[in-house]
Parts: sequence; C-alpha cells; structure tokens
Amino acid sequence: MVRVTNSVAARRRTKRLLKKCKGFYGDRKNHLRLSKDALMSAMAFNYEHRKLRKRDFRSLWIVRIGVAAKLCGISYSKMIHGLQKGGCLLNRKSLADLAVRDMDAFRQVVDQAKAALVH
Repeated sequence: MVRVTNSVAARRRTKRLLKKCKGFYGDRKNHLRLSKDALMSAMAFNYEHRKLRKRDFRSLWIVRIGVAAKLCGISYSKMIHGLQKGGCLLNRKSLADLAVRDMDAFRQVVDQAKAALVH
C-alpha cells in the first residue's frame, strides 16, 4: 500500500513559516523547529511593542515641546496649562511638529498660552 505523506501541504506550511523568518540570524532562519520558536517569540514581542510605541512617541513629543517651550521662556507644564485654560485644541503631536518645523508658529501658540495664564 502507498504511504500518504501530505507533502504538498506540509511543504506549503513550511515555506510560509520560513518566509516569515526571513532576516532572522543564524539557524533561526532556515531550521524548522528553531524558526517556529523564534517566530512565536517575535510575534509576542511584536504585539507588545505595538502597544509601547504609542507611549514612546508621546514621550518624544513631550520632550520636543518642552525644549521648544524653554527656548520661548516658559516651562512645558505652564504652557500646557495655559493652552488648556485658553481653550486651544492642539494635541501634543501637532505641537511637537510645529516646534520642529515652524518655530514662529510655535511662538505664537506659546504667546497665546502666556496670555491665557495672565487672565
């Protein structure tokens, strides 16, 4: 009797797994068992780091805004408080973009924050 190997599906499954492991270092890229373990680990970290990326970017924006605010003569916390008090709806992402690309516009925003703090 002929032995059934299911080789077409098995090969397809193996190729799919090894394709995802492209770029891995050493035996982790071309040995099935090591590739499978490495891929499972990588996928777990991938999920976690997608969540952490949001935190990292927010902290980056806060640092950029803080430095630009100091150049304009106000602290980060006072500037944010002034913007909230003045009813400014700019988020930290757009404020950081202004601080990097257009310092004159950022200075106008800071002036609005200072004016709101005085009143």
